[in-house]
Amino acid sequence: MKTDDLIALLATRLEPVDTGATRRRLQWAVFGGVAGGLVLMLTLYGPRQDIDSAVWLPMFWFKLAFPLAVAWLALVLAVRLGHPGMRAGRVAFALPLPWLVLWALALVTLFNTTPQARADLVLGSTWAICVLSIALISLPSFAGLFWAMKGLAPTRPALTGACAGLAAASLGAMIYALHCPEMQAPFLAIWYVLGMLIPAQAGALLGPQLLRW
Repeated sequence: MKTDDLIALLATRLEPVDTGATRRRLQWAVFGGVAGGLVLMLTLYGPRQDIDSAVWLPMFWFKLAFPLAVAWLALVLAVRLGHPGMRAGRVAFALPLPWLVLWALALVTLFNTTPQARADLVLGSTWAICVLSIALISLPSFAGLFWAMKGLAPTRPALTGACAGLAAASLGAMIYALHCPEMQAPFLAIWYVLGMLIPAQAGALLGPQLLRW
């Protein structure tokens, strides 16, 4: 085959690249993960009984805003890591900020509380089930995000998987907050954070196997 014939053959039936495919996959992954997590939460736990009055409390919205901020930043970072040559940029520096705000609030709360009451602020009444519940509710988001990330080409799959796992865990924590009656910042700073770190660690371990290209 002549060179000109080969070039003509390769040039036939060319179709433009769908630049929005990755965005749509991620949107479906987030939508499906949140929907699946809500089904799990409602089936296994149900919403908190006082949710009608809890929505008027600032701490209720902080419980939702913290994991939502982490989920958004972790997902943006995962997508950037999934594109070879794309820099993480300011997202990598912004990711710790929600954690720092939560821990600062927890320390201020503990400092302004008597020593006798600090254990209750840390343990609450549901510490024993919080961590595993967040990890469980994050499973649909975890599966969805890893399916979406398969369409990318990460050069650091462990780190990319960790970010995807953290994003999934944060969505799970946000959904679990609709059930969880705990409102203390020290409780969130320990048990919610631990619950979010489990899927992140799982993502780091599974990333090299599931995100290979």
